[in-house]
Amino acid sequence: MAAPGSLAIVDTRCANLASVVFAFGRLGVQPLVTADPAELRAAERVLLPGVGTAGAAMRELERLGLPQVLRSLRQPVLGICLGMQLLTRESEESAQGGQNQRCLGVVDAATRRMEADGLSLPHMGWNRLEVGQPSPLLAGLDGAYVYYVHGYAVPRGPATLAQTTYGQPFSAVLAQGNFYGAQFHPERSGPAGARLLRNFLELEAGRC
Repeated sequence: MAAPGSLAIVDTRCANLASVVFAFGRLGVQPLVTADPAELRAAERVLLPGVGTAGAAMRELERLGLPQVLRSLRQPVLGICLGMQLLTRESEESAQGGQNQRCLGVVDAATRRMEADGLSLPHMGWNRLEVGQPSPLLAGLDGAYVYYVHGYAVPRGPATLAQTTYGQPFSAVLAQGNFYGAQFHPERSGPAGARLLRNFLELEAGRC
Protein backbone atom coordinates (compact mmCIF):
# COMPACT_ATOMS: atom_id res chain seq x y z
CA MET A 1 0.00 0.00 0.00
CA ALA A 2 1.27 3.47 -0.82
CA ALA A 3 2.41 5.39 2.21
CA PRO A 4 1.09 8.86 3.10
CA GLY A 5 3.07 11.52 1.28
CA SER A 6 4.05 9.06 -1.42
CA LEU A 7 4.32 9.36 -5.19
CA ALA A 8 2.91 6.60 -7.39
CA ILE A 9 3.88 6.18 -11.04
CA VAL A 10 1.26 4.36 -13.09
CA ASP A 11 2.77 1.19 -14.53
CA THR A 12 1.24 1.41 -17.99
CA ARG A 13 3.33 -1.55 -19.22
CA CYS A 14 4.11 0.50 -22.35
CA ALA A 15 6.59 3.08 -21.05
CA ASN A 16 10.26 3.00 -20.12
CA LEU A 17 9.91 4.06 -16.50
CA ALA A 18 13.55 3.83 -15.42
CA SER A 19 14.50 7.38 -16.47
CA VAL A 20 11.44 8.82 -14.72
CA VAL A 21 12.18 6.89 -11.53
CA PHE A 22 15.82 8.06 -11.64
CA ALA A 23 14.71 11.67 -12.14
CA PHE A 24 12.68 11.55 -8.93
CA GLY A 25 15.51 9.70 -7.20
CA ARG A 26 17.77 12.67 -7.90
CA LEU A 27 15.21 14.76 -5.98
CA GLY A 28 15.38 12.38 -3.02
CA VAL A 29 12.05 10.69 -3.76
CA GLN A 30 11.57 6.97 -4.30
CA PRO A 31 8.30 6.54 -6.23
CA LEU A 32 6.12 3.46 -6.18
CA VAL A 33 5.58 2.00 -9.66
CA THR A 34 2.20 0.31 -9.61
CA ALA A 35 -0.95 -0.59 -11.51
CA ASP A 36 -2.81 -1.45 -8.31
CA PRO A 37 -5.97 0.71 -7.95
CA ALA A 38 -5.75 0.81 -4.14
CA GLU A 39 -2.14 1.99 -4.23
CA LEU A 40 -2.94 4.66 -6.80
CA ARG A 41 -5.84 5.95 -4.73
CA ALA A 42 -3.74 5.99 -1.55
CA ALA A 43 -0.77 7.89 -3.03
CA GLU A 44 -0.50 11.62 -2.33
CA ARG A 45 0.47 12.27 -5.96
CA VAL A 46 0.23 10.22 -9.15
CA LEU A 47 2.29 10.46 -12.33
CA LEU A 48 1.02 9.05 -15.65
CA PRO A 49 3.90 8.43 -18.08
CA GLY A 50 3.64 7.20 -21.63
CA VAL A 51 5.48 6.41 -24.83
CA GLY A 52 4.17 4.84 -28.01
CA THR A 53 0.67 5.41 -29.34
CA ALA A 54 -2.51 6.57 -27.67
CA GLY A 55 -4.38 3.50 -28.89
CA ALA A 56 -1.89 1.02 -27.44
CA ALA A 57 -1.67 2.92 -24.16
CA MET A 58 -5.45 3.12 -23.71
CA ARG A 59 -5.86 -0.56 -24.53
CA GLU A 60 -3.32 -1.42 -21.84
CA LEU A 61 -4.97 0.86 -19.29
CA GLU A 62 -8.30 -0.77 -20.10
CA ARG A 63 -6.80 -4.25 -19.77
CA LEU A 64 -5.54 -3.25 -16.32
CA GLY A 65 -8.93 -1.81 -15.37
CA LEU A 66 -7.48 1.64 -14.74
CA PRO A 67 -9.35 4.29 -16.79
CA GLN A 68 -12.15 4.81 -14.25
CA VAL A 69 -9.67 4.61 -11.38
CA LEU A 70 -7.58 7.40 -12.91
CA ARG A 71 -10.66 9.52 -13.65
CA SER A 72 -11.73 9.25 -10.01
CA LEU A 73 -8.45 10.44 -8.46
CA ARG A 74 -8.65 13.64 -6.41
CA GLN A 75 -4.96 14.15 -5.60
CA PRO A 76 -2.60 15.98 -8.01
CA VAL A 77 -2.03 13.88 -11.15
CA LEU A 78 0.64 14.72 -13.74
CA GLY A 79 0.71 13.21 -17.23
CA ILE A 80 3.95 13.53 -19.19
CA CYS A 81 4.36 13.32 -22.98
CA LEU A 82 1.85 10.70 -24.17
CA GLY A 83 0.55 10.63 -20.58
CA MET A 84 -0.56 14.26 -21.02
CA GLN A 85 -2.36 13.40 -24.26
CA LEU A 86 -4.17 10.53 -22.52
CA LEU A 87 -5.74 13.08 -20.16
CA THR A 88 -7.63 14.69 -23.06
CA ARG A 89 -11.00 13.63 -24.50
CA GLU A 90 -9.61 12.02 -27.64
CA SER A 91 -6.60 11.67 -29.88
CA GLU A 92 -6.22 11.59 -33.65
CA GLU A 93 -3.38 9.15 -33.11
CA SER A 94 -4.39 5.50 -33.64
CA ALA A 95 -7.73 6.59 -35.13
CA GLN A 96 -9.52 3.61 -36.66
CA GLY A 97 -12.54 3.50 -38.92
CA GLY A 98 -12.72 7.27 -39.00
CA GLN A 99 -13.06 7.44 -35.22
CA ASN A 100 -10.52 9.15 -32.98
CA GLN A 101 -9.07 7.26 -30.03
CA ARG A 102 -11.13 7.89 -26.90
CA CYS A 103 -8.91 8.93 -23.97
CA LEU A 104 -9.50 9.59 -20.26
CA GLY A 105 -11.40 12.84 -20.79
CA VAL A 106 -10.34 14.57 -17.57
CA VAL A 107 -9.07 17.62 -19.49
CA ASP A 108 -11.51 19.25 -21.89
CA ALA A 109 -9.22 19.29 -24.91
CA ALA A 110 -8.29 17.02 -27.82
CA THR A 111 -4.97 15.75 -29.17
CA ARG A 112 -4.33 16.46 -32.84
CA ARG A 113 -1.70 15.61 -35.43
CA MET A 114 0.90 18.39 -35.37
CA GLU A 115 0.97 21.08 -38.05
CA ALA A 116 4.52 22.42 -38.11
CA ASP A 117 4.47 24.71 -41.18
CA GLY A 118 7.00 22.64 -43.08
CA LEU A 119 9.31 21.78 -40.18
CA SER A 120 10.29 18.14 -39.76
CA LEU A 121 8.05 15.82 -37.76
CA PRO A 122 8.08 14.27 -35.26
CA HIS A 123 9.20 17.28 -33.28
CA MET A 124 12.44 16.35 -31.51
CA GLY A 125 14.65 18.72 -29.57
CA TRP A 126 14.83 21.65 -27.18
CA ASN A 127 12.29 24.46 -27.29
CA ARG A 128 11.25 27.34 -25.09
CA LEU A 129 8.35 27.39 -22.64
CA GLU A 130 6.11 30.46 -22.77
CA VAL A 131 4.02 30.62 -19.59
CA GLY A 132 0.60 32.17 -20.15
CA GLN A 133 -1.24 31.38 -16.92
CA PRO A 134 0.57 31.55 -13.57
CA SER A 135 0.64 28.23 -11.73
CA PRO A 136 2.70 26.77 -8.86
CA LEU A 137 3.60 23.95 -11.27
CA LEU A 138 5.44 26.42 -13.50
CA ALA A 139 7.20 28.51 -10.87
CA GLY A 140 10.61 29.55 -12.19
CA LEU A 141 10.05 28.05 -15.65
CA ASP A 142 8.95 30.91 -17.92
CA GLY A 143 11.41 30.99 -20.81
CA ALA A 144 13.05 27.69 -19.85
CA TYR A 145 14.12 25.24 -22.56
CA VAL A 146 12.73 21.71 -22.37
CA TYR A 147 13.07 18.56 -24.47
CA TYR A 148 10.35 17.23 -26.78
CA VAL A 149 9.77 14.06 -28.81
CA HIS A 150 6.26 13.98 -30.31
CA GLY A 151 4.23 14.12 -33.49
CA TYR A 152 0.85 14.90 -31.89
CA ALA A 153 -0.04 17.84 -29.69
CA VAL A 154 -2.91 19.62 -27.95
CA PRO A 155 -3.90 22.97 -29.50
CA ARG A 156 -3.99 25.98 -27.20
CA GLY A 157 -7.20 26.34 -25.23
CA PRO A 158 -8.67 27.26 -21.82
CA ALA A 159 -6.66 24.51 -20.08
CA THR A 160 -3.32 25.69 -21.50
CA LEU A 161 -0.91 27.01 -18.86
CA ALA A 162 2.14 27.28 -21.13
CA GLN A 163 2.83 26.94 -24.83
CA THR A 164 5.74 26.18 -27.10
CA THR A 165 6.04 27.18 -30.74
CA TYR A 166 7.34 24.73 -33.31
CA GLY A 167 6.08 26.00 -36.64
CA GLN A 168 2.81 26.68 -34.82
CA PRO A 169 2.09 27.11 -31.10
CA PHE A 170 0.79 24.16 -29.10
CA SER A 171 0.04 23.39 -25.44
CA ALA A 172 3.22 22.60 -23.54
CA VAL A 173 1.54 22.38 -20.11
CA LEU A 174 -2.14 21.85 -19.29
CA ALA A 175 -4.19 21.90 -16.11
CA GLN A 176 -7.81 21.22 -15.25
CA GLY A 177 -8.76 20.71 -11.63
CA ASN A 178 -6.26 18.32 -10.04
CA PHE A 179 -5.03 17.03 -13.43
CA TYR A 180 -1.87 18.45 -15.01
CA GLY A 181 0.02 17.59 -18.18
CA ALA A 182 3.44 18.33 -19.64
CA GLN A 183 4.00 17.54 -23.32
CA PHE A 184 7.78 17.56 -22.94
CA HIS A 185 9.95 14.99 -21.14
CA PRO A 186 10.91 16.48 -17.75
CA GLU A 187 13.19 13.53 -17.03
CA ARG A 188 15.24 14.51 -20.11
CA SER A 189 15.03 18.29 -19.70
CA GLY A 190 17.90 18.94 -17.29
CA PRO A 191 17.46 21.54 -14.52
CA ALA A 192 14.19 22.83 -16.00
CA GLY A 193 12.67 19.36 -15.97
CA ALA A 194 13.87 18.77 -12.43
CA ARG A 195 12.26 22.07 -11.40
CA LEU A 196 8.92 21.01 -12.87
CA LEU A 197 9.02 17.67 -11.03
CA ARG A 198 9.97 19.43 -7.79
CA ASN A 199 7.11 21.89 -8.25
CA PHE A 200 4.73 18.96 -8.77
CA LEU A 201 5.92 17.34 -5.54
CA GLU A 202 5.21 20.60 -3.71
CA LEU A 203 1.70 21.14 -5.09
CA GLU A 204 -1.05 21.32 -2.53
CA ALA A 205 -4.09 19.16 -3.10
CA GLY A 206 -6.81 21.09 -4.89
CA ARG A 207 -4.51 23.76 -6.36
CA CYS A 208 -4.16 24.24 -10.09
